[in-house]
Amino acid sequence: MKKILNLFKNPKVKMVIILSFLLFLYTTICAFSYAENVSTDIAENVFRLHVIANSDSTEDQNLKYKVRDSLLKYMKEICGNCKNKDEAILLVTEHQEEFKQIALQTIYDEGYSYDVDISIGNFEFPTKHYGDISLPAGFYDALRVEIGEAKGQNWWCVMFPPLCFVDVTSGVVPEESKKQLENDLSEEEYALVSDDSDTKIQFKFKILEFFNENGFITARK
Repeated sequence: MKKILNLFKNPKVKMVIILSFLLFLYTTICAFSYAENVSTDIAENVFRLHVIANSDSTEDQNLKYKVRDSLLKYMKEICGNCKNKDEAILLVTEHQEEFKQIALQTIYDEGYSYDVDISIGNFEFPTKHYGDISLPAGFYDALRVEIGEAKGQNWWCVMFPPLCFVDVTSGVVPEESKKQLENDLSEEEYALVSDDSDTKIQFKFKILEFFNENGFITARK
């Protein structure tokens, strides 16, 4: 122990320690700034859907998917020609009551009497993969649909660009949806969400996940 203490008294050792700490601090700040900027840019171009089942029972989970399908069908009808996220949010906001009634009607048609709470806000999402597109964990603007007591498992997707309509048999996102993302994001940001073969891109994606999942990047107001 005494040898270690004496080592710290050495000016050269102290300088190395200080410089190492400063380098670590600088790298952390740069990584955080990068993660915050990229996460914000990605989130600003995406509008998501979050459906929460009444419970985890098989019946309630199946009902959740029925509600999801009805909402997505309606979303496709009114937002099929949307050019950007803001336009999609505006349309959904204007038709928020219709979304609720469609959800309620689907629930009643399936023989249930659950109520539905629908809201539009900025919510936390985990990392999710949609075919060959991956979105990092973080806070995203979304339409949240809570069925009954909303104590069941979640279902998450992207309403704009319409990644919800992934071909489940092939796991491939429609080309027009990817093109919309590519147009809205920078070249590097699009690579981050679409390229899982590049080691450097994978590392950067992990940086985004780390800062988002550990609460360093919070909800936008």
